[in-house]
Amino acid sequence: METILIYLLVGAVAGTIAGLFGVGGGLIIVPALILVFTAMGVSPEILTHMAVGTSLATIVITSISSVRAHHKREAVDWQLFRKMTPGILLGSWLGGMTAELLPGAWLQLLIGVFAIVIAVRMWLSGLRHGQVEEGVGNPPVAPLLAAAGGVIGWASAIFGIGGGSLTVPFLSRCRVQIQRAVATSAACGLPIALAGALSFTVQGWDNSQLPSWSSGYIYWPAFLGIVATSTLFARFGANLAHRLPAKWLKHGFAVLLCMIGGRFIWLNSSLLTS
Repeated sequence: METILIYLLVGAVAGTIAGLFGVGGGLIIVPALILVFTAMGVSPEILTHMAVGTSLATIVITSISSVRAHHKREAVDWQLFRKMTPGILLGSWLGGMTAELLPGAWLQLLIGVFAIVIAVRMWLSGLRHGQVEEGVGNPPVAPLLAAAGGVIGWASAIFGIGGGSLTVPFLSRCRVQIQRAVATSAACGLPIALAGALSFTVQGWDNSQLPSWSSGYIYWPAFLGIVATSTLFARFGANLAHRLPAKWLKHGFAVLLCMIGGRFIWLNSSLLTS
């Protein structure tokens, strides 16, 4: 019972943060599940893969709600989406395969580094709040979009995120209006999560160390608890974002990500000296 309550809390926190900052809840879900699975006594060899796979599965549900909301506002550029999706699907599948090849400690180390990179971007974004960032790249063309989709899908699957922290900056640099970039990024999160979750399911299917109620690296009790609250609290976070100072919110979240990333790097720092 206590574990279910923890999953509900993780979903609430992840949903609120996703609504507040426009970033995928995976940045919170993955570290939180790593802690929970560690406390459950799950093998260190698979617990990080379970956290990532389960996070991707939850993003399938939350992204559907997000895409519907953006589509109603006619903000999604479906032409860009169609051009990026083949690369995203392939990249996300390969991301799951890549994660399977990495020991759990190395995967945690990479997640820690990624969290700090996103924290730095978030902090700088807070400093630039109120300024309009103009795109500096060329208008998107199909080959570039397909290749970018592959890279974004690959990295997103490894880290268990929906890819917004990667897709939005890329589309902005391609001179896509920021509102359309955010909405299109939300749409791209669905194929990322679908292909990534399926890949993690297949990669972990025959692993004898997995606990009951698992399909590959997806742990269904955690999935159900998180999705039960994440969508509801995403709306709460979105409403809250309009009432609180954006600069301080971004700085606060950046500090939190630095703490999460720093902890993972510290716990696995021996890998860098071995």
